[in-house]
Amino acid sequence: MPNNEEIETRSQGSVPHGYVLGAGQGEHLIHYRDGGNIFIKADPVTGSSNFGLGTQQLPKGSGIPVHRHLGQDEAFYVLEGAGIVTLNDAPHPCERGGTIFIPKNTWHGFSSPDQEMVLLWIMVPPGLDGFFRETCSRPGEQRKQFTREQIDAIALKYGQEFR
Repeated sequence: MPNNEEIETRSQGSVPHGYVLGAGQGEHLIHYRDGGNIFIKADPVTGSSNFGLGTQQLPKGSGIPVHRHLGQDEAFYVLEGAGIVTLNDAPHPCERGGTIFIPKNTWHGFSSPDQEMVLLWIMVPPGLDGFFRETCSRPGEQRKQFTREQIDAIALKYGQEFR
């Protein structure tokens, strides 16, 4: 099973033939804004040039600001908790076991006001993985801080824009 060191080695040339990851495995990052855990499970670095896949923890009282992906479709599956997904300005409740599909160019965001929520995300083609790598920190490192202008520039680099 690949760990962070093996994933970093793969990004320098070798491509896996498949792998199996446990619940706490994958490239572990800490979100720059809310301190939630992110695990990148599959992406171009680990051998998947066609999609990105990972999990994102939204701590109680946090969320994902409204944004859109200019060239990627995205899907979420709620692994734990409950909250609200905003899809084209309309709020919808979402809970454990729920699925959310977001076509490219669709404004969306999440809030988890009352409890933690853990989401499985899938993006085709990939891009979210690169955004997370550039904005998030590894466990034990100081969290990165950005201005709104810096985040907007990084987001645009990965085909994403915030409202």
